[in-house]
Amino acid sequence: MNGNTDLKHLFCRGKLNCVSIYDKMSRMTVKHGIIYGDKEGQETMKLGTSFIYYGYDKNTYQDCKGLIHSTNFNHIQILNIWFILDAFMFLIFSRLNIFGVDERHTVFYAVYFGIALTFAILLRIFKKSAQNHSLVIAYLEIVMFMTFCIQVSEQQPYLAAVMFPVILVVIALSFIDTMLKMGAVLLICGGVFLWRSNMVKPPSISSLDNYNTMVFLLLALILHYTFQRARMKQFETFQKNVQIARELEVKSSFDVLTSLLNRGRFFSMASEVLRNDRSDHIAVCLLDLDSFKQINDKLGHQMGDKAIQIAGKTIADSLHIDYSEKWSFPERAVRERLSFAGRLGGDEFIVFIRSAEEEDAIRQILQGMLDNLNRVELGELHGIHASFGVTVIEQGERDIDAIYSRADDALYESKRAGKNQITFS
Repeated sequence: MNGNTDLKHLFCRGKLNCVSIYDKMSRMTVKHGIIYGDKEGQETMKLGTSFIYYGYDKNTYQDCKGLIHSTNFNHIQILNIWFILDAFMFLIFSRLNIFGVDERHTVFYAVYFGIALTFAILLRIFKKSAQNHSLVIAYLEIVMFMTFCIQVSEQQPYLAAVMFPVILVVIALSFIDTMLKMGAVLLICGGVFLWRSNMVKPPSISSLDNYNTMVFLLLALILHYTFQRARMKQFETFQKNVQIARELEVKSSFDVLTSLLNRGRFFSMASEVLRNDRSDHIAVCLLDLDSFKQINDKLGHQMGDKAIQIAGKTIADSLHIDYSEKWSFPERAVRERLSFAGRLGGDEFIVFIRSAEEEDAIRQILQGMLDNLNRVELGELHGIHASFGVTVIEQGERDIDAIYSRADDALYESKRAGKNQITFS
């Protein structure tokens, strides 16, 4: 048997088929220097990633980052209140020299009380920045509180630690990052505490601290994974509900063919704008494609649909409409004084223009829109002609039906005067 044959026929046993080492190597996966079989490697890596993110994949975890930051920030505030109360309580005990808290440590407790109080004030002043960096703030809070607990335990060397194990579990339940990072933080905190306990306490007391810390540390790790996994489930469900709500908002507010607002949503937004106090100049424009029936008859309904799509896109581009978060556009448009447009049906459109300048600026926007439509080239379609009817809304005017009627009269004048032009009423 030659060398190649020796390599190919290995691990033969009974009636089992021989496995080629080349075939087996071709199905192996290498990860971090460890060689896995294809299924074994994929499942192992998937399990490892899943464990790090509390049973979920990284993409799901990233989608929930906003909720994670918000939750951590809320728990930072709650834990810091606890920190303030603990420091204040020990400060009073030390002043009164009761419950084994020595009055010689009054300054120590006063310093920590001041630190906790200052931290709370800074969180309130720089709330937005703290929310954006909640994980960093959370770890800072953990370090401060754990340091306080360890030093309190050192100052009572003849008593087993009570506060540290409890706070260890509370921290495990409060904050969510990744299992790897939080597990490391809990282990480091436990290790530092045990080191200091064995350094300053008698063996009989330190052995009790060792036992309690080991038990509570194991409990903290188990509870952290269990609780944060359940929290991730809540986050995932919430995100799915939000996504469904956004999709429904888009479907109920926008025209499928053009992505402009549908008739109902347009008029509800226009009415809301008119009800509010305003200082900007507003105009409503009705827009109708000229000779659209001829486009359908000569070039086909598919070309007619494309003409409507192009018209919708041209209108949106001329008004600089931002659809990056389409679901939020109606609310943003009203709040931020943005222009918006809708499709009334067929080849009819309506535009709501908001400008800080006078009528000339509005006319310039509409003229640019008409010019862009006229320049369209698509197969046998050479330019899209349209008639515009425009009315400027006066301050205090709130009747959208009367405004629409004036714009409709102006549109009729554009049609009567030869089409493909803009008429102001």
